[in-house]
Amino acid sequence: MKVKYVHTNIIARDWKKLAQFYIEVFGCKPEPPERDHKGDWIDQVTGIKDVRIRGMHLRLPGYEDGPTLEIFSYNKQSDSNEPPAVNRPGLAHIAFLVDDVPYFYNKLLENGGSKLGEIVEKKIEGAGLLTVVYARDPEGNIIEILNWR
Repeated sequence: MKVKYVHTNIIARDWKKLAQFYIEVFGCKPEPPERDHKGDWIDQVTGIKDVRIRGMHLRLPGYEDGPTLEIFSYNKQSDSNEPPAVNRPGLAHIAFLVDDVPYFYNKLLENGGSKLGEIVEKKIEGAGLLTVVYARDPEGNIIEILNWR
């Protein structure tokens, strides 16, 4: 039996705008084709009648043939007023290993992201010096930006 991790999905209010954020800030690359799913088959998969899902996959930085970030929007979306929280059970954040945490944090802020925490440096015994910050993308999803030395 073979298992391979293939993607993580983010449901966006505006998939084009959110995909552009990840392209601009982290250098993700579009992985064609754009998706436009509709019909009985996707109604059956999702359990939502007359659903239409549009979006794209983004190749994550550092991978030529690896997992993707799948960003979709539904024509029928459930909308919660509460943003994701770092301590809420379920998927909490996605992380990007970078060479310069302050640079990418500022780039995130300049491209519509927002602050969540502060940049911290912490010596972790046996692992090295960790520089890390949590932030939010333009739709409130949590991103961890980190570096190990």
